[in-house]
Amino acid sequence: MADVRVVVVDDQPLIRAGIVALLTGDPGGGIAVAGEASDGAAGVALARRVAPDVVLMDIRMPGLDGIAATRQLRAACPGTAVLMLTTFDTDDEVLGALRAGAHGYLLKDASGEALRAAVHAAARGEPALAPGVARRVMDRAVAAPVAAPDPRIGLLTARELEVLREVARGDDNAAVAARLRLSPDTVRTYVSRILTKLGAASRAQAVAIAHRSGLGQ
Repeated sequence: MADVRVVVVDDQPLIRAGIVALLTGDPGGGIAVAGEASDGAAGVALARRVAPDVVLMDIRMPGLDGIAATRQLRAACPGTAVLMLTTFDTDDEVLGALRAGAHGYLLKDASGEALRAAVHAAARGEPALAPGVARRVMDRAVAAPVAAPDPRIGLLTARELEVLREVARGDDNAAVAARLRLSPDTVRTYVSRILTKLGAASRAQAVAIAHRSGLGQ
């Protein structure tokens, strides 16, 4: 299997070095660092040049911050997943990152194993949220009043709706496939179609649309 190519964006050189060491320290391999950048603008420019599978993005950086950079990067490189890796987990930053198109949100106290697993998940287009962050996102979704269903939901077939309901529970493709008695590849195809029909930049955005429309609760 080809290595997942990653770009690391963080304004602190020692932090970048530590992240690179964790990514490349897996005995099983599978991750290659394609480059590093020290701010959001440089990260977007680098990603446009090298087209990585995943960008690990800090949030609070001088100049272009991580959320604004994520928005630009997702527009310029739709095939690249963005995984936030930061010290901060305020609601505004978590939700801002997900709305900008981030595929996941991890904190810098994550283990090397958790970080590598999240990178692989993001490369597959699956969500990767730190446990505490995931719980807060779900609590926020449940507590929010249910608005009228997003009209784009009506574009989905019955089977796509079924898949979206399962995805909105926060499970990965393998778990969804097991419950619906489908193959993971078939679920991946359905998720891709759902993202296209909903105009969602990431799986996390599709889940947000599902929750706002009363699905997955």
